[in-house]
Amino acid sequence: MILQNFYVNLHFDLEAENMPAINEILRPQLFKFHLNLKSVLWGGDKIAAFKGIVLDRHNVGESWEISGLKNHESVVAEGEHAGTTLRQLITRYKGQVVGNRVYRKYGNEFPLLVKFIDASKDLSVQVHPDDDLARRRHNCRGKTEMWYIIDAGQGASLLAGMSRTITPKEYLQHMANGTLLDVLARHYTHEGDIFFLPSGRIHSIGAGNLLLEVQQSSDITYRVYDYDRIDSNGKPRELHTDLALDAIDFTVSSDCLRHYPDRAGKISLINSIFFDVDRIMVRGDYLLRTPHDAFLCMMCIDGSVTIDHGTSQLTSLRRGESVLVPACVSALNIKGQATIITATV
Repeated sequence: MILQNFYVNLHFDLEAENMPAINEILRPQLFKFHLNLKSVLWGGDKIAAFKGIVLDRHNVGESWEISGLKNHESVVAEGEHAGTTLRQLITRYKGQVVGNRVYRKYGNEFPLLVKFIDASKDLSVQVHPDDDLARRRHNCRGKTEMWYIIDAGQGASLLAGMSRTITPKEYLQHMANGTLLDVLARHYTHEGDIFFLPSGRIHSIGAGNLLLEVQQSSDITYRVYDYDRIDSNGKPRELHTDLALDAIDFTVSSDCLRHYPDRAGKISLINSIFFDVDRIMVRGDYLLRTPHDAFLCMMCIDGSVTIDHGTSQLTSLRRGESVLVPACVSALNIKGQATIITATV
């Protein structure tokens, strides 16, 4: 396995040990969701082209593909559950959607957030708290994430981690002097690069990158540097220098994966206590066994396929589209030519 054993002693006692009674049966099916786009200062126009859609808006920086976050929830786009939010699905069908073991740990909260991100300008330099700090400060989970680079413009790069180990005092000095970028590690990006970003690792997506992000379901971000930009109201965006102080890992550690098997079928990209991410290259017919007692997020980054989940209904999946496979589906017969990234917990 690649990039494995990112283990942290961590436990959230969110649910009682006994599972709630299941009163309704979820018919095996795959879920597609309505577009959930975010326009931001640093966004561009690549997401529309990537998805093969026409938009009447610009500066789209994020497409939230599968989300259970409050006020940003994915809404089922078609079928008998059209108009239903992801949380409503889980509340109604519980472990049949996410898996019994997942439901015992997370309850009605969907544990992952999946996005496509287009950076036409550099994002702010930021860091996310770990689960313990986020729970104490914000009563929510922290944020560990990963990036898969779908496309990188000439000279595109990103920041991830420290270029050398510094102390918290040195961090504050760099903040005061405006020299923080001098001690951050810059990575020039290429299609297929993978970055694992545990909570505490300072980072910034650079201009020219189109990427897939898989993360814990959390939206807690501490912004530490923003290139002196102003928002739509003409004011500098808020920085969180002091909050970030207790969150940042000031040591040198880089988890960038560039060399891994380029072959048809499935390979493991990331195994962690927060999520498992695989890449599947379909070249004709492919039988995918879904995770035991868990859901599966599927994001197509190239090509197109049809998916048979064991009923008479086929689901199409093409570049830029995502689908949620509930735990009640045990296997998928996939036909076509495509590269698919999958994520589960």
